[in-house]
Order: sequence, then C-alpha cells, then structure tokens
Amino acid sequence: MEIHESAEDYLETILILGERTGHVRSIDIATEMNYTKPSISVAMKKLRANGYIEVDSDGFITLTSLGLKIATTIYDRHKVLTDFFIALGVNEKTAAKDACKIEHDLSEETFEKIRVLGPSLGKYLHQD
Repeated sequence: MEIHESAEDYLETILILGERTGHVRSIDIATEMNYTKPSISVAMKKLRANGYIEVDSDGFITLTSLGLKIATTIYDRHKVLTDFFIALGVNEKTAAKDACKIEHDLSEETFEKIRVLGPSLGKYLHQD
C-alpha cells in the first residue's frame, strides 16, 4: 500500500509527540503541526481506517505496528539527513527544514549512501 507524504508526516509527528509527552491526542498534533483540529480529525480517521493508528475511548492515539514502522523510518531519515546537512555546515534550523522536505522522496540507495558517508564527512570537513 502506498502512503502519502502527508500521512508519513502525521505518523512521524505522533511518534515524536509520544516520545516527548508519553501520550498523543488530536489537539496535540494540531498544535505541533499548526493545523486546524478539523483537518487533523479527517487525517486521523483516514490513518485509523488504513490501520496505521488506534484511538482509545479517551481520544489518545497510538501507532499500530505498521504505523510505528513507517513513523520510525521517516523519523530516522529526518535525523540522519539533518545531521548530514549540519556536517556540511548548514545551520541546524535550515538543516531540519531541508531534511523534512526530502526525507520522503529520497531513494533508499541515496539515503543509505548518506547514512554511511555522513559521520565521516563531518570529521573530514571539520579537520584543522
């Protein structure tokens, strides 16, 4: 099943919020992403219908194993790409913003090359 970039962003946000606060509600996602509550409600219904999340009777959202796998993959890509751009000398805020733009579209082959090269690149570029 193909998942859209927006759905990946929602799942990643749920993962991050869950790690940060221990629980996630729709309003937390809306606040974090700066979206309206109705927009988040529609998105959460779609994610639930596709088996990516579960919502309990109190409105708390958890990732299913499938949702967690996708969220973890995207979040890992985000962190690796951010670190890679920082190693290139890009400021942290810009690096994170750029990583968010390409984390969904980068091929697995290119991403793996960046993952391998990133740590050594930072050391190489910052030698005195």
